Amino acid sequence: MNFHTRKWVKPEDLNPNGTLFGGSLLRWIDEEAAIYAIVQLGNQRVVTKYISEINFVSASRQGDIIELGITATEFGRTSITLTCEVRNKITRKSILTVEKMVFVNLGEDGLPAPHGRTEIKYVKDQFADESISE
Repeated sequence: MNFHTRKWVKPEDLNPNGTLFGGSLLRWIDEEAAIYAIVQLGNQRVVTKYISEINFVSASRQGDIIELGITATEFGRTSITLTCEVRNKITRKSILTVEKMVFVNLGEDGLPAPHGRTEIKYVKDQFADESISE
């Protein structure tokens, strides 16, 4: 799993217990997962279809730097399935895991549309493809 996105836990992200508010973390995850799906499918029209059980493993406190890791685990005809882990950047301690997130690729009409992808596409491969065609 690649961990690219990092967030700094600030006072406005805390709940009354002084730990990271779960709703803030879930918003960050949904946004990051949607961006990942957009990049993988090459289409800005994707929607969250399903998020499995969310397992909060440990707390995060003000000042912590956390990182979100997302990986594609399956490509359907019109969907992409992802898994996610959030961990503390410094200690590498897991904060949260999401076993399964499904995003659906939409056509211009707003309906599910085939995307034609079958495997993870890495940024380095995209640049390699572009240099070949020039």
